[in-house]
Amino acid sequence: MPPPSAKKTSAKTDTTAAPSPRSDRLDARVLEGLVGYNARRAWLIVSTVFADRMAPYGLKQIDFSVLSLLAHNPGATSRQLCNTLDILPPNLVSLVAALDSRGLIERRPHPHDGRAVGLHLTPTGETLIREAEQAVVQLETEASSRLSTRERETLIKLLQKIYL
Repeated sequence: MPPPSAKKTSAKTDTTAAPSPRSDRLDARVLEGLVGYNARRAWLIVSTVFADRMAPYGLKQIDFSVLSLLAHNPGATSRQLCNTLDILPPNLVSLVAALDSRGLIERRPHPHDGRAVGLHLTPTGETLIREAEQAVVQLETEASSRLSTRERETLIKLLQKIYL
């Protein structure tokens, strides 16, 4: 007696004869167990939406961060910005120059340190960052809509434990 697989069947009617198509989903269990991988995947989603929403304002992520810090910390120094954002001073110099040339910030003598210069938003910068911050809050709400408020707060605290 021939084995069951030797039965004659029509390829059109026997769905078990053809191999099933391979799933496009790969086994990513190792990657999905990594903090960095998951943080990067989430960041890719948020940063893409961020770039789209900030395009009308002409802001990149670092521009937004600097302007937001200055909005909430008028007179901050370049050193303080570098420390807070973990960026190198030479990178900040060109960024500050670009924001200054756009009329968004201005330099003023620091009130307590004669060697330092405080950075301040101009009225144009204040208006721009106020609108941009509202747009970012909205996009963050949308991007994290599958999380409860408590889950979102917990996620932020857990991520901060890694870098603060």
